[in-house]
Amino acid sequence: MVRLLLIEDDPAIVDALTLSLGRLDHTVEHLAAATDDLEQRVTAADAVILDVGLPGEDGFAVCRRIRRSSTVPILMLTARSDDIDTVAGLEAGADDYVVKPVSPRVLDARIKAALRRTAPSADPAPAPSGEVAAPSNDGPLTVDRAGAEVLRDGAPLPLTPTEKRLMYAFADHPGQVLSREQLLAMAWNQDFLGDSRLVDNAILRLRPKIDPHDGTSHIETVRGFGYRFRPTP
Repeated sequence: MVRLLLIEDDPAIVDALTLSLGRLDHTVEHLAAATDDLEQRVTAADAVILDVGLPGEDGFAVCRRIRRSSTVPILMLTARSDDIDTVAGLEAGADDYVVKPVSPRVLDARIKAALRRTAPSADPAPAPSGEVAAPSNDGPLTVDRAGAEVLRDGAPLPLTPTEKRLMYAFADHPGQVLSREQLLAMAWNQDFLGDSRLVDNAILRLRPKIDPHDGTSHIETVRGFGYRFRPTP
């Protein structure tokens, strides 16, 4: 049984989702807005369904707040379908962006897909290609699949779950050009029917977190094709 935290201020939607998701073997805890004990409530949930139009802090702010302390899957639920809102939600750290109205079975499938994407790797240890060297003046850059971390000189980097999955993909294919479509499938999973522009936005945010401070970049843009990861730029 999946434990869901639903953050939604519309009582009709809360009642409908609680009933329908309950029939699909989920338990639903409800908040009408972000609370002082939000982080504690999140720790008891397997996934969060988060409305954008909340009173007080909006859903984007709440998503960023959750991401500061948790990697729990977050599905943003909203009536707004503009691309800019979708990108804003994903940039805030959401794993998926679902437009209302949505059928309970579709939402159930999206929840399960998000849980699969964020589940720890079943591999007992990181593959050899998971460790990549960076310039020595910045310390070694290491992709630790078993620990679900990307580290520089042994210290975890503040990456979102999507950014970590991008690093897993790059570590598995060092020096190889990967198309946006390939990266979308690897980091967002085939279950996510997203726009390849999401990859560009994610790379833009990832680069300053992993790159050395000498103006070089580990991730090279290959015009017309995609991106290539260079362990030692």
